[in-house]
Amino acid sequence: MNQEATINTFTTYLNLDAPTVKDLLTLSATELPKEEAFQTELGNLNLGLLRETLPTAKSVLENQLPAFYTWLKNELNIKRVPDSPNHTTTWVANFLNNQESIQHLVELHRPVPPVALEQAVPRLVSLFNQVEDKQIRQQWQSAVALLCLVLVADAREQLQIS
Repeated sequence: MNQEATINTFTTYLNLDAPTVKDLLTLSATELPKEEAFQTELGNLNLGLLRETLPTAKSVLENQLPAFYTWLKNELNIKRVPDSPNHTTTWVANFLNNQESIQHLVELHRPVPPVALEQAVPRLVSLFNQVEDKQIRQQWQSAVALLCLVLVADAREQLQIS
């Protein structure tokens, strides 16, 4: 597993250095969101802009997720992959409108093998590379990276438990 690629993704799209990312990834999915560094990153997100540009994100996800899902199935051998991007786009919208929780996201992703989940992070964050507006692109990449940070921390914790 290329953990460095995942850590580089987090340091690129979040205002965190590698030692901080590594420290955060040792925490549980319950502890991590309570950490000051995580809360600072969350506070740095422009939730108003993210809500306002949700149609852009939905369009990106609808266009990019099918190929991403195929890659997950074929390259990472993940068995349970959504049939369409609808579930993901609905979840993102609900999360931004405070109708979904990070904990539920973690539970949804627990069946994904931890190594595969971690390998998928750089590619998932890069789905927004095509967004022309730099501010919108950066906000969505940061938001996705922040959510993935919790998923990777939980995946690493699950590896230690098993």
